[in-house]
Amino acid sequence: MRRTFNVIRLQLINKGTFVWYPLMILGAAVVISVIIYAMIPGDGPKYGGGGQAPLWYFFAIGMSAMTLTFPFSQAMSITRREFFFGTLLTAILGSALMGILFLIGGGIEVATNGYGVNGYLFYLPWLWEAGPLGAFVVYFTLALFFFVIGFTGATIYKSWGQLVLLIVSIGLSLVLVGLVFLVTRLELWGDVGAGIMNLGALGIALWGLAVVAVLTAVSFLAFRRAIP
Repeated sequence: MRRTFNVIRLQLINKGTFVWYPLMILGAAVVISVIIYAMIPGDGPKYGGGGQAPLWYFFAIGMSAMTLTFPFSQAMSITRREFFFGTLLTAILGSALMGILFLIGGGIEVATNGYGVNGYLFYLPWLWEAGPLGAFVVYFTLALFFFVIGFTGATIYKSWGQLVLLIVSIGLSLVLVGLVFLVTRLELWGDVGAGIMNLGALGIALWGLAVVAVLTAVSFLAFRRAIP
């Protein structure tokens, strides 16, 4: 475990990747969104998705954690298992930090009436239906989901090359398009919408954690063949 925790320290040597850059993106998203809200006429509540910007950045963090840090770790005699689980723990900690920051942002928005312009990035009613804990799970899952996607893609690339990564990407795209085609052809969009509303944001987030677990297993199996 000590060597696994050393991997966390290794990933955080460049604190900009996991800490400062997401905070800068988050701060910029807030400022830009508030300015836009102030320009929108009307006194009704204004909602936007600008707060998701740092969550998308976790996709890039997942790729860099594999492509940039993994070769360096092998030069330090860190085993693949230690690197994998240490990196995953780092991602969990970073995702939890983002979840906490989003809860703080939501509290600030409620206390200030949406920064004085009735505008909201974090306190989105549908995401907060299950309360602060439910909202935390949603934000935590989104950040971890994007990280694992980036890490898994980079692992496939380092294990089998660009061609296999391209084939996997095209295959997943075709599956997604096929599902959309079936739902449209069978006129099931009403049922899909009803199912999403019944699950709620928390229910979808919990299913998202299941997807994260599957992707983590895939990346772990591929990681054994990864070339530094």
